[in-house]
Amino acid sequence: VPGSQRVPLLSEIGGVAKVVKSRIFSVAFHPCSSRLLMAAGDKLGGVGLWNLDSDMGDEGVLLFEPHVQPVACMAFSRSHPTDLLTLSYDGTLRSTDVEKAVFDEVYRIKDGLRTFDFLSHDCSTLVTGDWYGDVAIVDRRTPGTSHESLHSLDTKTVRCVHVHPVQKQYIMVAENSIVSIYDARCLKASSTEPVSQLYGHSKSISSAYFSPGTGNRVVTTCLDNIRIYDTSELTSRAPLLTSIQQNLYTGRWLSKLQATWDPKRDDCFVVGSMQRPRRVQVFHESGQLQHSFQDPEITTVLSVTAFHPTRNALLGGNASGRLYVFTD
Repeated sequence: VPGSQRVPLLSEIGGVAKVVKSRIFSVAFHPCSSRLLMAAGDKLGGVGLWNLDSDMGDEGVLLFEPHVQPVACMAFSRSHPTDLLTLSYDGTLRSTDVEKAVFDEVYRIKDGLRTFDFLSHDCSTLVTGDWYGDVAIVDRRTPGTSHESLHSLDTKTVRCVHVHPVQKQYIMVAENSIVSIYDARCLKASSTEPVSQLYGHSKSISSAYFSPGTGNRVVTTCLDNIRIYDTSELTSRAPLLTSIQQNLYTGRWLSKLQATWDPKRDDCFVVGSMQRPRRVQVFHESGQLQHSFQDPEITTVLSVTAFHPTRNALLGGNASGRLYVFTD
């Protein structure tokens, strides 16, 4: 691909571990570059930590049960790397000190939380989305477990929220079959007008993410295909750059496939695959396949994937609670 950098070819599988008891819904790499520490959240509310370099028993795995329903979203704080935030369908958003194994409740509603992202650079403010079409602004510095503000969107559900990496006031919301970008400074209690919208999806959307460096691209995952949009200028209708035809029908027993960017670059993303032999694929923003990660040991679909933020490492999680990691 003209102007693109070659994707580093990672070696065969660097490790496999049973990290949680049930189907993996979310994963995250710890930002530390000196060791590979990974987290996974499962269908039963469990959160597992896996230190690939550990010489302890149980393959370096620690398991906690801070939630009672699927852990749909998780992320390590960029300002306090020992702080892991996990969000669950049970209506709670919790913060875990992974060194002390201390759990604090950050936010709570009755039920139905689906997604969150950090709204500020210091990760003290967050935006959450739920199954009922509401987004909430949560400030961790405020005592209690309530929100600062609640905003009802013109949608039945929120699939994914993501904050622009540079212009933090812009929040992207994946709704039913459309993706909208809102200005957080202009959010109303209801019926907020979006700044920009991404059209073309004909079926249910799983996710939408800004490219990590500039936010000039958005990759969306929908049941019909994967799409890349140009968001370098937030016009009322973001231009579609390309679409990639993929089989994204996972059925009821697998977690939804979601294309996610490599945090180290602005032009490549990773996504699991339903193809046989089982694999994980990396695509360029142009739609060209860059690399397929395959191994005879991979016999199941790795639905949930993520790149390490600084190292050449990639992980994938399956429906039985196992994590597979590729390293250089």
